[in-house]
Amino acid sequence: MRYRSWLYAITAATCLTSGATIATAASLPASNPFAAESTLPYHAPPFNLIKDSDYQPAFEQGMADQSAEIDRIATNPEAATFENTIAAMERTGRLLDRVNETFSGVYSANTNPTLDKVQEIIGPKLSAHQDSIYLNPKLFARVQYLHARQDALGLNAEQKQVLDVYYEAFVHAGAQLSDSDKAKLRDLNTRISKLETLFQQKLLAATKAAALVVSDKAKLAGLDDAAITNAFNAAKDRKLTDKWLLPLQNTTQQPLISALTNRETRQALFEQSWNRAEKGGENDTRDTIATLAQLRAQKAGLFGYKNYASYVLYDQMAKTPEAVHGFIAKIVPALAAEQKREVAELQNQIDKDSKKGGAAFQLKPWDWSYYADQVRKEKFNFDENQVKPYFELNTVLQDGVFFAANRLYGITFKRRMDIPTYNPDVMVFEVFDKDKSPLGLIYFDYFQRDNKNGGAWMSNFVGQSSLLGTKPVVYNVGNFAKPAEGQPALISFDDVTTMFHEFGHALHGLFASQTYPIVSGTSVARDFVEFPSQFNEHWALEATVLTHYARHYKTGAPMPANLVSQLKKAATFNQGYKFGEVVSAAELDMDWHSLTAEDPKQDVDTFEKTALSKMGLDTENVPPRYRSSYFLHIWANGYSAGYYAYLWTEMLDDDTFAWFEKNGGLTRQNGQRFRDMILSRGHTQDYGPMFRAFYGKDPDIEPMLASRGLTAQKN
Repeated sequence: MRYRSWLYAITAATCLTSGATIATAASLPASNPFAAESTLPYHAPPFNLIKDSDYQPAFEQGMADQSAEIDRIATNPEAATFENTIAAMERTGRLLDRVNETFSGVYSANTNPTLDKVQEIIGPKLSAHQDSIYLNPKLFARVQYLHARQDALGLNAEQKQVLDVYYEAFVHAGAQLSDSDKAKLRDLNTRISKLETLFQQKLLAATKAAALVVSDKAKLAGLDDAAITNAFNAAKDRKLTDKWLLPLQNTTQQPLISALTNRETRQALFEQSWNRAEKGGENDTRDTIATLAQLRAQKAGLFGYKNYASYVLYDQMAKTPEAVHGFIAKIVPALAAEQKREVAELQNQIDKDSKKGGAAFQLKPWDWSYYADQVRKEKFNFDENQVKPYFELNTVLQDGVFFAANRLYGITFKRRMDIPTYNPDVMVFEVFDKDKSPLGLIYFDYFQRDNKNGGAWMSNFVGQSSLLGTKPVVYNVGNFAKPAEGQPALISFDDVTTMFHEFGHALHGLFASQTYPIVSGTSVARDFVEFPSQFNEHWALEATVLTHYARHYKTGAPMPANLVSQLKKAATFNQGYKFGEVVSAAELDMDWHSLTAEDPKQDVDTFEKTALSKMGLDTENVPPRYRSSYFLHIWANGYSAGYYAYLWTEMLDDDTFAWFEKNGGLTRQNGQRFRDMILSRGHTQDYGPMFRAFYGKDPDIEPMLASRGLTAQKN
């Protein structure tokens, strides 16, 4: 999940370099769809009118417009007030918001060479644009003046928070640096922005190029007919005759490995994934990320921080790298013991197979998910393919995801066929509140494409703000395998969980109820933003919800009770791997961003090997969920020194679900309390007090370990 506003921008914030020519609004032709606010419901983007050529001029004009607006605020001869400075800044950049939010969504999910070029050109300009706002001494003087006198301004609680957020953001962006250091910062920000864009483009190309091409259908043994048909069609789409193509997902492990019986194919698919961005040539990302890590450390050094992690964590719930390391250290002992137990269990399965005539070998990463699946079948009489017929995507969405939201929050949904989209696969729904009043729009873009970034995420096309009179327009994006024409979209339970997860982010955005955009909805810290999404995952297995959506796609029959039981028992299976790959990725991220400004440029593979070897975990058999060279979250998606957030917020979400279970579970009363105290609050107060007000005490790690099955003795 990624979030942004003009304050927290993508890598891409928002203002031209000083001295840039300020254009007038009239210089953007009225024929450009971004020139005026959209007339569609909720000001949704008019994708039917937008051409690729419209983005760059709209970006240029949007930056120029906001620069002029900011200049008027900074040079206002009247004494600074909250209204003429802070609220005025919140009203700036409307054109830039429109184009930036629309472009960001399309660029991530449906890019092409033209959009790649736009991002390449605009990314550094947006970085410079942000610098020209935050490094404007006259503007900062007004903010500083107000911040020093905030107790005498008669501000309400949200306004006080907004003023604090602005002041801290200016300071953190370099407003108090010397002129020479500001010049260094501008240069660093521009170089960093260019490299983040370059990394993203290299990785997308590398992932596409690294898809495994198979010439012999027999080597795909174990895959079902649908998967084989998809592979054949994927090859055909790339003009490959009599071939089968297995495209890569963004993670290290590839889902198909669990079904492939041919060990050679499993290894080939794993190695294509593991080495996707390390093949040399123009798509190799290693030099790019080594330089990025070095420049980020240098940036942190300008501010007096010992490393980039310390610089990043100043406004997070965890606050310091030491707190993050201490948190992860509490997880490692139970996790390491579980990994050791699981390795022995899988090796035993391999040895049993070899005694029956199979090959004898030592467990390797490409064997893990295949043999874990065999052990799961034997242990729980459970096969993932048994449950897929009960998980048809549209049924899961409407009778599962929507149903749970209705039971908890009273909201309802209506499909809108009249709202244009950027791709035919995208579905749009209007959302209505418990009193039937309009709440917002949500787009769903679930199927994998070669021109889509890997993974799943949520963000906004339009942010909520009563100051601006806008309601939320949000989107969920996934990367599920698209079924053949006329076939149902049957998905795995992991995909089901992803749908609930991303919709949890959507709820956080839809329930936003703030005056000011800067603190609205998902404009919160990384180690808080994943809390609502991960909490929402719990409802996928809740009995009332599961019974409602888990129905056979042909007969409509509910999932048999024995299969439900097996699914639930299997949910805590293989946690040594599932939990371990995330923990090691989080530590790898923290290690990269613990480099100091004095450290030399790193050899990526050597650094990674050293970092993984010291973790106390079995990272040989359980490699990190993302290798350094394709770790999109931390090099381009705003999660640098922040991947731990998935673990931190899992602690928060498991604490919260434990509270729900103690207080009646899936009820409107509980849902309303969670909405009122968490989902609708945005960043209107600090995260610790907000969580304690709901939970009654500080976060507790035990429910998370129990949820993962790591506190109980394994048989």
